[in-house]
Amino acid sequence: CLLTQFATNPMVEYWIQLCGQLAPMVAIAVFMAPIPTIFQVWKDKKVGDLPLLPYTSIILNGFVWVSYGIMKEEPKVWIPNSTGLALGIIYFLIFISYAPTKSPTLPGSVLQHMQGASLVILTCLGLAFFSGTTMVGNLGVVICVCMFASPLAALKVVIQTKSARAIPLPFSMVSVMNCFFWSVSGLFEMHDYAIYVPNLLGLFFSLVQVFLKLTYGNGVGSDMIPLSKEVV
Repeated sequence: CLLTQFATNPMVEYWIQLCGQLAPMVAIAVFMAPIPTIFQVWKDKKVGDLPLLPYTSIILNGFVWVSYGIMKEEPKVWIPNSTGLALGIIYFLIFISYAPTKSPTLPGSVLQHMQGASLVILTCLGLAFFSGTTMVGNLGVVICVCMFASPLAALKVVIQTKSARAIPLPFSMVSVMNCFFWSVSGLFEMHDYAIYVPNLLGLFFSLVQVFLKLTYGNGVGSDMIPLSKEVV
């Protein structure tokens, strides 16, 4: 197989191992990327047009992948996602403290996010007990893709206002690196479709977000939180 021959090349094998080592560290960086945005929310006491969906997705992503990693006895998976789960809960609580109860850019309402999150968590627990690792992994694929694509919930606002201030640049930039490392590790090292499939899709979504940010920038004259102060 051409792919196998490629992966067994000594130089390629070294880079594959390096990606596997970097992936968990960069994953934690992804979960930390929203910190400047959340700090700005706390400082300004408003969320503007920022979506809640990324932070709901971080919680669900963390919970599902912690479960999957524990079931597969893979510390590389469950350790960084434990950090993401804890940070996601903190982000969510701060965000809803200053968010409207309902807004098109959330999207939906805060209550709907809580109800949806509860449903997914209960589904994950049910799959873990009754269906096994594979089904939890399949659920993780769906949640992971939602997490990486969630900033695109503000896509309509970006196009209408010609301003990408609603897209968190640190999250998008670090997501590009994270998805690349996990795609390589999942495909060539772990051989786990539940790892490489969502990360290949996540890489695409992250690149779209970066493209929109570079195309529209921060715009002018809209009631959004300035993300120009964010740092990676």
